[in-house]
Amino acid sequence: MARLLAFDTSTEAMSMALVLPHGLLVRELAGGPQASARLIPELIALLAEAHCTLAQLDAIAFGRGPGAFTGLRTACSVAQGLAFGADKPVIAVDSLMLVAQDALHQHPLGSEVWVAMDARMDEIYAGAYRWQGGRWSVLSAPALYAVEALNQRWQAEPPAVIAGSALDAFGDRLHVAAAVCIARPRSRAQALAAVAQQLWAEGATTDAAQALPLYLRDKVAQTTVEREAIRLAKEATT
Repeated sequence: MARLLAFDTSTEAMSMALVLPHGLLVRELAGGPQASARLIPELIALLAEAHCTLAQLDAIAFGRGPGAFTGLRTACSVAQGLAFGADKPVIAVDSLMLVAQDALHQHPLGSEVWVAMDARMDEIYAGAYRWQGGRWSVLSAPALYAVEALNQRWQAEPPAVIAGSALDAFGDRLHVAAAVCIARPRSRAQALAAVAQQLWAEGATTDAAQALPLYLRDKVAQTTVEREAIRLAKEATT
């Protein structure tokens, strides 16, 4: 079995996993703004607990998104830094796929899973995945949806299983029909470890320099000039 260090900071949680031939160590900690300061110390502590060094790893995996911009930048930059320093390949993990993996453990009969995560700004990150032959495949690539657009998609193709934080965040605004709904994960870290192992087995590694986050929004903040222009436009119409 490969030795993999994996971490994801795409949500408010900071999930870490260390896959070793003799077992698995996982950590689920508070993330968000704390992730940029805490991630490296926590990863070093995890390796030390297992008496494992970076040099002994086969690869470093990180959650590439979609998700919070700061969290994605943090995970990617840490993965690149550790991989460059130890001369290891990188595995970029679809952060929605690990939600599908967790849902599979909670509802083993759901071989096709739609993942819907709260993207803030009244939008949703969503994608669809199929579990078949011991591996995940992508049915619908991660995309950014308005609520009504996702409802229309689901009306045309009713999901059997829906997982993710958007279920709690949007409640009755999401039309889930008769789908099995799994709003909260059991263990993102264990799911991350499982997906990272699948990708390693498939040879889905990349050079650290080529590892990039998956951003689905071009911009989340306005510049000072843009804010001033909007203010003046509002004043002109009042």
